[in-house]
Order: sequence, then structure tokens, then C-alpha cells
Amino acid sequence: MFIRIVKMSFHEENIPAFLENFDIMKSKIRNAPGNRFLELYQDKNDKCIFFTYSYWETEDDLENYRKSELFYDVWTFTKKLFNAKPEAWSVDKLVSLK
Repeated sequence: MFIRIVKMSFHEENIPAFLENFDIMKSKIRNAPGNRFLELYQDKNDKCIFFTYSYWETEDDLENYRKSELFYDVWTFTKKLFNAKPEAWSVDKLVSLK
């Protein structure tokens, strides 16, 4: 299992549209094959910056999602709202304290 972090920055006037669409799509994304966890964060200092944080079973699961009609629909809508190029990282969890 690995973690995918995506940073997205939006024009301020597009934030409500992004949040509305995310609310509609979040369960579909979370239930994509291989997805085990999904959260959305908003930066405390810059309300235009958001992060998704998701757990994926395998890299193939993430790639299959990225090739899916669901991703196409989500990304086609979302990318029109950006004010900067999105950034993404795939990371392995090394330590977790509870």
C-alpha cells in the first residue's frame, strides 16, 4: 500500500464549484478498486490550496483509476478551475504513531 498526495491550487471564485464536485465524486473515488482511504485538506494560510490524500493498494490500482472514465470526468472538470499546475507525489509510509 502507498499514499498519493495531490496539491491543487484554484482561482478563489472556483473553490465552491470544486468543493461541490468533490462532494459529488468523493464516494466514487473512494470506492474505486484499490482505493482504501481518501481525505481532502485545505491550506490554513492560503484558502486556494487543497490537497487530496489517498491510500492505494498497488501502483496498478492508481494507474487503472487514472485511466478510468471516473478519473476523466473528475479531472476534466477540475483542471479548468486551477490557477497553477497541480503537483502529485506517491509516497510510502515509513512510520505512524497513534
